[in-house]
Amino acid sequence: MRADRVRAGFTLVEMLVALAVFGFAVVALLHLAGENTRTAVALETRTLAGIVAENRAVEVVLEDEAALRAADAGTETLGDRAWRWRRTVEDTADGAILRVDVVVLAPDGQAVAERTVFRERG
Repeated sequence: MRADRVRAGFTLVEMLVALAVFGFAVVALLHLAGENTRTAVALETRTLAGIVAENRAVEVVLEDEAALRAADAGTETLGDRAWRWRRTVEDTADGAILRVDVVVLAPDGQAVAERTVFRERG
């Protein structure tokens, strides 16, 4: 065998280092994909809850005051989900104006979206 022969290829240590670097890169990419999925789900939840709150706010403008004060909570279905909402009606310093707060709740009871509507009495 010739002692001055040039070696071709990688050593075992070089291969292990390259494999470790590749492994770290794969783990980082998987973590990033998971974060993107969680963010997309959170955005979808907030968007749908906002739509439910807007729908309830429009109904506040259309209902008469007696019906407005009667129904203070309920459920609405949107996006194949049941959304719970709560509505509070308060008098303002100006006796001709009502303040109506609409809150949409997540299944765990946490507020996901809120809207406030001011409308005249009657």
